[in-house]
Amino acid sequence: MRYWYDTEFLEDGRTIDLISIGIVAEDGREYYAVNEDATYGKLNRRIRRHQWLMDNVVPGLPKPHGDRILHMPDRWLFDYHAPEVKPHHRIADEVRDFLLATDSPVLWADYGAYDHVVLCQLWGPMVDLPKGLPMFTRDIQQEAARLGIGWDELPQQESGHHNALADARHCRLRWRYLDEVRSAEGTR
Repeated sequence: MRYWYDTEFLEDGRTIDLISIGIVAEDGREYYAVNEDATYGKLNRRIRRHQWLMDNVVPGLPKPHGDRILHMPDRWLFDYHAPEVKPHHRIADEVRDFLLATDSPVLWADYGAYDHVVLCQLWGPMVDLPKGLPMFTRDIQQEAARLGIGWDELPQQESGHHNALADARHCRLRWRYLDEVRSAEGTR
């Protein structure tokens, strides 16, 4: 079973901290979660000081609806009480169960090197990766380069940039495009 995924994260050259994760399964299931750790403490302060994240990632995180807008403190980056906001350990359990719901998961990401590290770190060091999960992620950009397709030839994302679930859906769209190219050329 193929899974396309994306993560949003804070990295500083030494650490990579999960902000959100989105996964789309070949069978149509989807998963999205925001790391509760982004709501308080050091990670929250570091996100606030990172202008690129504030401009690009934070706007795509869950927003309050209805009466909750009136009760949301100005200092909040997003709706910390949204059902997608979960503790790290719960995200790890849910992602494991989501990916292992079928045999032999195959992971795909677009520019996926850091995404793979963030994904694996849900469970700690690589040796703690749950049995059955792949130790690598296949990369859309590597596959495009292998097929001689430039970045500007790939389908472009019109909206939802840096929302992990929207980006995972777009990753699937790009994979489908590349699959059509492979099929037309008779390559696999």
